[in-house]
Amino acid sequence: MTLKILIFSIIFMLGCNKSLNIKKNFSLNKKQIEKTIYHWNYFIKNAANKYHVDEKLIKSIIYVESSGNPFAKSTSNAIGLMQIKPSTAGVDIYRLNGKKGQPSIQELYNPKININIGTSYINLLQKKNLIGIKNKEILRYATIVSYVNGTSALLKIFSKNKSTAIKMINTMTKKTFFQYINKHPSKQASNYLKKVIKIYNLI
Repeated sequence: MTLKILIFSIIFMLGCNKSLNIKKNFSLNKKQIEKTIYHWNYFIKNAANKYHVDEKLIKSIIYVESSGNPFAKSTSNAIGLMQIKPSTAGVDIYRLNGKKGQPSIQELYNPKININIGTSYINLLQKKNLIGIKNKEILRYATIVSYVNGTSALLKIFSKNKSTAIKMINTMTKKTFFQYINKHPSKQASNYLKKVIKIYNLI
C-alpha cells in the first residue's frame, strides 16, 4: 500500500467529510497520466477483474473525470475519482446489489468504493443497457457517452425504440458512429468522448 493510500485510509477512519472542489489538472502527457493514476492501480485492477471491464477504460474515465483527485466534487454533486452521482449511478448499483438507498458522500470519497461502484456501473451499461452492440470499439464509445450522458440520451438520437437504435448502431462503422455522435448529442458528451478516447489511446 502506498503512503498516499494509507493517508487517505486514515482520513476516512477519522470520519473526514470535507469535500474539496479542487481544479482538475488535465494533461495529455503519457508519463503524467501514469503518475496520476498510479496510486489507484491496485483498486482499478481488482475492479476490472471483478466486473470484467477494460482496465484502460476505467483509467481513462478516472483521469478525465477527476484527474485522479479522490476528493473531486462537481457542481452537480458527482463525487470522487469516477465522479459518481449518489442519486443516479449510486442508486443503480445499490439496487443491483440488493441494497436500499444510495451510497453516502463519505463512501464515495473512498477510492476503493468509488472505483468499485464506477466499474460496476460500466459493467451495467455494457452488459444490460447497451447489450446487443456487436462491435467492441463502438460499444466502448457508446459506454463512454452513456457514462457521462445516460443510456437513454444516447439511444434516443438513433431511435426512440431501444431495439431499433441498437440495430442502427450495428450498421455503422466506428468512424460513422463517432461522426454521428459528434453531430447529435450535447457538446459536453461529444467533447467528453474525444477526451476519453485520447487518453485511452495514450495509456
